[in-house]
Amino acid sequence: MSRTTTALVVPELNGKFQLQQVYLNDIQPDEVLVEIQASGLCHTDLSCAQGLLPCAPNAVLGHEGAGTVLGIGPAVTTVSPGDLVLLSFSHCESCRECTSGHPAYCHHFNDRNFGGSRADGSHSTLSAAGGTPMYSTFFGQSSFAKHTLVHKSSVVKVPPGTDLNLFAPLGCGMQTGAGAVLNTLDVKEGCTIAIFGVGSVGMAAVMAAGLIRNAKTVIAVDLQPSRLDLAKELGATHGIIGSDKDVVEQIRALCPPNGVDYAVDCTGVPAVVRTTIDALGSRGRAATVGAPGPGHSASVDIMEHLTYGREYVGCTEGDSLPAEFIPHLMEMHAQGKFPLERFIEYYDVKDYEKAIEDTKSGKTIKPVLTWSSIQ
Repeated sequence: MSRTTTALVVPELNGKFQLQQVYLNDIQPDEVLVEIQASGLCHTDLSCAQGLLPCAPNAVLGHEGAGTVLGIGPAVTTVSPGDLVLLSFSHCESCRECTSGHPAYCHHFNDRNFGGSRADGSHSTLSAAGGTPMYSTFFGQSSFAKHTLVHKSSVVKVPPGTDLNLFAPLGCGMQTGAGAVLNTLDVKEGCTIAIFGVGSVGMAAVMAAGLIRNAKTVIAVDLQPSRLDLAKELGATHGIIGSDKDVVEQIRALCPPNGVDYAVDCTGVPAVVRTTIDALGSRGRAATVGAPGPGHSASVDIMEHLTYGREYVGCTEGDSLPAEFIPHLMEMHAQGKFPLERFIEYYDVKDYEKAIEDTKSGKTIKPVLTWSSIQ
């Protein structure tokens, strides 16, 4: 039997959201019904709402959910009603990438996570008045809703008493930044790294490099001095203003003779990607986690790339296995090595416009929407 709930809906791809009543379709065998307590607000949500990333009108977005299991389909074996869960990206669990421990590169990733059809071809989990299917199953969860139907692969069970508000952002942004350092690049102790863009994703990368992997030199690059100051409290050893004309020269001066061992681009801006690559030293390795949307490219000096033996790779979701990596980040937090509370701000979901405004202005690094005021 379908039920109604309240969701934060994008009626048109103009960046505007509205709280609306929607209908949840019947639970499918591989789905989990979750009552959402908190949802991280990510730049990907905002980009989709504007149509910069794949989306469609009448969308329910949200992909950093946290809440309580209310019901499960018969094919679900990992959680039970009453369990607390964090939500992450969905994956098919059966393709080569999934079975080899790299579900972020699932062959069905784009279809499943950007609101496409379910694997069995059925439509979305949410409907508008009159039964019209909505653009949902976003990252397998569409967690901008008080209640949502989640694909079983998106669910990560956490212990009773877990602070769901605090850890909601682990589902995407935090694991992306930390995973770029810990998984994709596998930064070694005593090495050097530059991180371009220290919003929430970049700040997670800073903490992973400086506090978890004990990199010798961690250089944060950003346009906002206040973010550089915070980064230096969370593991960075140096900060550089991104608008400086000599960013690469400054990095090379800090990491002679010719640059850093590792670099992470968290912006997706082509010019910054080029700078990220140029900042690499001999046999340096860089990863991009920023998502500018389709059709963007960055140039590479092929001779320099060849001569210095540089590498440049893409990184989706930190190449993480959420069921293992999210608990690992929670353990790092318990040890004081991943203090994400330093840059989280909480907003009642009814104040979503303020949360979006503060995100776009840079006032808030990581906003989290709480749903307790919605019945």
